[in-house]
Amino acid sequence: MIKFKVSILVISMLFIIFAPILPGSSTNVKFDIPELNGDNYKAWKERMLLHLGWLDIDYAIRKDEPPKVTKESTKEAIDLYEKWEKSNRLSIMFIKTRMCASIRGSVDQHTKVEDLIKAIDEQFATSDKALASTLIMRFSSLRLTETKGVRDYIMRMRDIAAQLKTLEVTMSDTFLVHFILCTLPPKYAPFKISYNTHKDKWSINELMATCVQEEGRLLMEEGEKVNLTVASSSKRQNDHTKDKGKGKISAEPTIKKESTRFFCKKKGHMKIDCIKFKAWLKKKGYDKPKETIGQ
Repeated sequence: MIKFKVSILVISMLFIIFAPILPGSSTNVKFDIPELNGDNYKAWKERMLLHLGWLDIDYAIRKDEPPKVTKESTKEAIDLYEKWEKSNRLSIMFIKTRMCASIRGSVDQHTKVEDLIKAIDEQFATSDKALASTLIMRFSSLRLTETKGVRDYIMRMRDIAAQLKTLEVTMSDTFLVHFILCTLPPKYAPFKISYNTHKDKWSINELMATCVQEEGRLLMEEGEKVNLTVASSSKRQNDHTKDKGKGKISAEPTIKKESTRFFCKKKGHMKIDCIKFKAWLKKKGYDKPKETIGQ
């Protein structure tokens, strides 16, 4: 009978824990808690604490252990201790179900959830150091290479700074603002000069809002330059086409009559073909008019 009651109690506790994430649950809430394997400690801890809080069994994590029950304990003291003991027990059971066997074996000796979480934190302290180094390298190597995307760039930099702060690697907002300005592309040079000559210091939110405005102005200027270039190119092409049409050679070349000498002072024929000139040559007795041309 005792074993039967214990089995029912265990089944009831498991139902309480897993009922909210079962497909048939009325709330149908899924937290998707990963199994702790060493590389996902941060995400695992965040989701684990969130799940325990949502199940309302995180009392032992938030509060210290109350005095143990004695014969002199009041009903309120007994209820408080039972509440803490239940929270502690269920939390330890659930946490261990989401840990791989190799990690669970090193923390099985802990009977308090606070001590269990502390042991896990100490075990993955070196991982936090490695993560901090990775984040610092990523933070120092990020650059904005284009005019667009300044908002996303600043948000990424701010997110990395926030992650470093949780790892006890802090940086001031003033440093963050100056570093972001230094990593903006050359097109933002007048904007940087404006900030350096400004008396007031900007917060990271003010920097982001002002950079977005500057981005819009730069994009508008780039669009105007493109339109002007296209218009100028089209105009030059049209002028070239017109000049090319004007320069066509006529099928019947014209004679520059102004530079030709005429014997009869009339236009329309050259001197050698002039009838009066031929008559004059004959009168003068020139048999070879071609040899006399130019005299």
